[in-house]
Order: sequence, then structure tokens, then C-alpha cells
Amino acid sequence: MASLVFDLDGTLIDSAPDLLAAANRLLADRERPPLALAQLTRFIGNGVPKLVERVMRARDLDLAQHADCLRDFIRHYQDQNSRLTRLYDGVAVSLQALRAEGHHLGLCTNKPGAATTEVLRDFELQGSFAVVIAGDSLAQRKPDPSPLLAAFAGLAEAGASGPMIYIGDSGVDAETAARAGIDFALFTRGYRDQSVADLPHRWSFDDFTKLPAVLGLW
Repeated sequence: MASLVFDLDGTLIDSAPDLLAAANRLLADRERPPLALAQLTRFIGNGVPKLVERVMRARDLDLAQHADCLRDFIRHYQDQNSRLTRLYDGVAVSLQALRAEGHHLGLCTNKPGAATTEVLRDFELQGSFAVVIAGDSLAQRKPDPSPLLAAFAGLAEAGASGPMIYIGDSGVDAETAARAGIDFALFTRGYRDQSVADLPHRWSFDDFTKLPAVLGLW
């Protein structure tokens, strides 16, 4: 049986609309014009502190105010969390089928732990993952390989063995997998800002219902 670790934003969920709403409320509080969805999407991947920094740079906000902006963004996002977010088609069915076949599933995301817990609860995915490593679980965040390696170590402690595969959507995820020495499957409908050909991966897919077959798991 395989050990499968998934990214969250841009892989299992399309959370960009809620992140955009929180960012634009932050900007409105400071009398700055809003961002477009495509622009905000390019800022996702390195965790909330870096996302807020990118939002601030895009609207010429003083980076000395980063702590205040981060606090306000988190507050706005907590008010907004999951309101516009959606699971990608086929995710729930695919996760359930993989677990039913005996594969071991984990989650490794740069999203803060509290927000991750809320999203998993809102979409009834709390029981899908034996291990959850969030953006504040360790001192390091992806693309540092430590969080991903911690997720696989947690699965191993829970009795998992067999091939290890990381499933994500972005350049950050591809780099994380490469640095960890883990095979990578690229979900092509996520938040990547590079071409599929430019991202190192072993597999690519655009439909979660096809993921087990793409990975050769059945």
C-alpha cells in the first residue's frame, strides 16, 4: 500500500476566492485598490506571512506594518474561511476510495493549523488523513522539505509502508518534493505559475477521479 501526502490549497481545495476576499478587505481598510483573482492566485504557496507580504508589495504598503497587516488578514480570513472555497471535483470520492483500498493518507500544507482544521471540518475531511502537518506545525515551511518529511514520518509511525508519493499543484510543491527525494504528482488545475513541462514531476493529472489509475494504484 502507498503512502500519499497531499497539499491543500490549489490541490484539494480552490480557496483563492476566500483568500482574495480577505486580502481585499485588508487593502480596503488601508484605502488601497483591490487585487484581481489572477494576481492574488500567484501569491499563494509559501504560507500566509509571505502571501501578505506580496499583497503589501503589490499595493505599496509599508512592510514595517507587516505584523499588523498579517493580524488583520488572518482576522478577515477567519471571518471568510470556506465561504467561497470549494473542493475540486472528485476529491472526496477519490480520498475515500484510496483509504478504502488501504492506502495511507497525510496532508502537508503551508496553511496555518487553525484554518486547516476549519477547512477539513467544513468539508468533512477530518477523518481522511492520519497525519496533518500545517504551516505552523514546524519552524520550517515548504519548500523546505522538513514538513513533507515529517508527514511521511508520521505515516510510517502509524504503520504505513510502501511507495511514498506527494501530490500538489505548484512550483513550491514540486521543489519541496524534489528536495525531499519524494516522487511528485502534479495536479494541473491548481495555482502553478509555470508550465507543466517546467515543473519536475513523475505524474500529472487534471481529474481526481483518475488519480489512482494515474499513480498505478489500481
